[in-house]
Amino acid sequence: MRLILLLLISTLLLSCKQPENVSEFTVRYPVPKQLKPFELVDQNNNIVTNEALLGKWNLLFLGYTSCPDVCPMTLAKLTQINSKISTVQQTQIWFVSVDPQRDSPQKRKDYIGYFDEQFLAVTNKHKQLFPFVRDIGLIYAINDGTDKDYYVDHSASIALINPLGELSAIFKPEFLKGQVPTVNTQHIVEDFKIISQSY
Repeated sequence: MRLILLLLISTLLLSCKQPENVSEFTVRYPVPKQLKPFELVDQNNNIVTNEALLGKWNLLFLGYTSCPDVCPMTLAKLTQINSKISTVQQTQIWFVSVDPQRDSPQKRKDYIGYFDEQFLAVTNKHKQLFPFVRDIGLIYAINDGTDKDYYVDHSASIALINPLGELSAIFKPEFLKGQVPTVNTQHIVEDFKIISQSY
């Protein structure tokens, strides 16, 4: 009788569907991280807080409107990604400008409108911006200097925030020889579905 019971348990365990694994380009948090309170300003000069994250899946990308390559390429990919994942979940794309000195609300509005005017284009002074960026697991740095055409170093990853306003994952870029590091559209779509379906 005991042997039959053990065989039955083993069969049940084997038949249970194992959780799917995400790709090597996604860092998934076993326990999502609650974000600290923040305050940003969008392209319409509206204050944006943690409440804007609630009730939807949010993908946040750092950049700036003067960026020559990574930003426009990633935003173009985010447009494609959002068209696919928004059919299965409610989503919101955030372009977080890490260059508040040059990126005025109108400049951000014009820039994001080229990709999708429904995207949020937010920023704030570095005093508020830097802690927020660090809290979502990303980073940026501006080189000191008087050159008005300065570059801003920033993460090329995308943060995924769940509908409770918690950091659930980081989508990392691919580094291919001779190419600008950008995210892989297919990997993000597939990994997003795995994470959101198990949420």
